[in-house]
Amino acid sequence: MATRRQFLNSTASAVSGLALSSCGWTLAQVRQSAAPSSASNKLYIYTWSNYTDAGLLKSFREQTGIEVIANVFDSNEAMLAKIRAGGGSEYSIISPSDYMVRQMSEVGLLSELDHNRLDGLNNLLPRFQNPIYDPGNQHSIPISWGTTGLIYNTQKLKEAPTDWNYLWDNQKQLSQRITLINDVREVMGATLRMLGYSYNSTQPEQLQQAYKKLVTLKPAIATFTSDAWRDQLVAGDLWLAMGYSADAIKTAEENPNLRYVIPRSGTSLWTDTMVIPKSAPNPEAAYAWLNFILQPSIMAQVCYRLKFATPNQAAINLLPPDIRNNTNLFPPDSLLAKCEQISPIGQFSEVYDRYWTQLTSS
Repeated sequence: MATRRQFLNSTASAVSGLALSSCGWTLAQVRQSAAPSSASNKLYIYTWSNYTDAGLLKSFREQTGIEVIANVFDSNEAMLAKIRAGGGSEYSIISPSDYMVRQMSEVGLLSELDHNRLDGLNNLLPRFQNPIYDPGNQHSIPISWGTTGLIYNTQKLKEAPTDWNYLWDNQKQLSQRITLINDVREVMGATLRMLGYSYNSTQPEQLQQAYKKLVTLKPAIATFTSDAWRDQLVAGDLWLAMGYSADAIKTAEENPNLRYVIPRSGTSLWTDTMVIPKSAPNPEAAYAWLNFILQPSIMAQVCYRLKFATPNQAAINLLPPDIRNNTNLFPPDSLLAKCEQISPIGQFSEVYDRYWTQLTSS
């Protein structure tokens, strides 16, 4: 999921209001294997690829005097494997997604946050102040959220897709012109949702139905990818792709013929977070980072630049009307009510993985 995670890749100077400049972005040089340090002037974070940039880190250092060293992971599962292997002792901030927060807290990997040390939690939208994956934000602070949907070329497809079944109904026309996300929970979940089931189903017969539907669609799928579809769609080589809202909305800016659609039967509603592991070597710096990111001006700039929906109401208030009223970015409650967060499913994940291996390797 690395592409939709290009979250903090903005010029995040701490200013009052929404100071949006036209200066270019320069990605921070991420140290893949930096040595850990418990020095008070260093903060090691473990985050998604391209989640940090030079402007953001410079602004934080100017405010706090703390240098940030960011290492990257490319999936929640890879991150968890490293933490369980003892790698968590290096980092004071980690950025898991919603379902992974619950999984990590259940096995005792996360510190309980001291809300008295945090400024701005009251700015979070109500549904992010008591999320199902972390009631009361005991262990995490939400940083971004979005949906999964379909982005298509209006010049190639005259009939706009409105739901997941469009892929099957137009399979012949779309043959080798579509891609699906390289993520078992997203692809199986979307298919389950199309069939009227939960994204998080643990019913064997329901999962088997979803797998069989995907097998029938497989000949039309060009590839399973979470990011390579963007350039191909812009160039017109692909006509439709399954993608994350932030990537889709941003890509549509490169080609006016592209549109993003949230399937009307529902989709996944994902949230990315910030947590402090129990083994954090520098919790003081971690709290400084959390408070820095919670600033409305910082979150507003991120939302404006990269089209990630912010969970911060004060930041939303700073956004221009065209961003604030973009229903692809901030869907109406009637549509959100049909969406689901991806939740841990325990050992049943092995069933998902088995079907996924059969689907993608055949």
